[in-house]
Amino acid sequence: MRYLLISISFILLFSCGSYTKKYNLESVDIKNSVIQNPYFSSLDKDYVYKANIEVYDNTFGGLFIVKKISKVEHRIVFTTEMGNKLFDFSYKESDFKVNSILEALDRKILINILEKDFRVLITENLNTIEEYATNNNSVYKTILNKKPHYYYKKEYLNKIINAKGGKEKIIFTFSEISDNIAKKIEIKHNNIKLKINLKSIN
Repeated sequence: MRYLLISISFILLFSCGSYTKKYNLESVDIKNSVIQNPYFSSLDKDYVYKANIEVYDNTFGGLFIVKKISKVEHRIVFTTEMGNKLFDFSYKESDFKVNSILEALDRKILINILEKDFRVLITENLNTIEEYATNNNSVYKTILNKKPHYYYKKEYLNKIINAKGGKEKIIFTFSEISDNIAKKIEIKHNNIKLKINLKSIN
């Protein structure tokens, strides 16, 4: 029993630190106690993207629209290019509401995944619990959706990683950044067949 407990403790300790070791993240003193994600932060803009969502063997295309309604509330709508809603979600602080969803997408597990993915996109400020450096990027470890997330920032925030142990479970990539807008966003799940590509048409 004593050997088993020691073994479990070792595994837990190793798994907690293995992501930073595997990707050569060098621990540094925390310079920024809060990491910011500015990409959906303006109350004055409607963020409109041409979207492609691949989930298992299905592909859905259309328009992905994000509107910040108040300081604590966002609305996210995905429609066909003809204007038919595929889903319509509301976020208010920690609350989440499904206003409508296409029957083909109305699966509890998928809704839960999409809720968390989009919460990462719209969450603007998070406390830094650890800071690292690698390849000219500053990397900030935070907790979001009760999971560790690593925010990679060079001049701009360019990547967010949801990691478990040494594995990158979900990769959020931001590119072609201008005026606090990421013109291209990719969300890729490595443990399930789900990928979301967004291209700004604003």
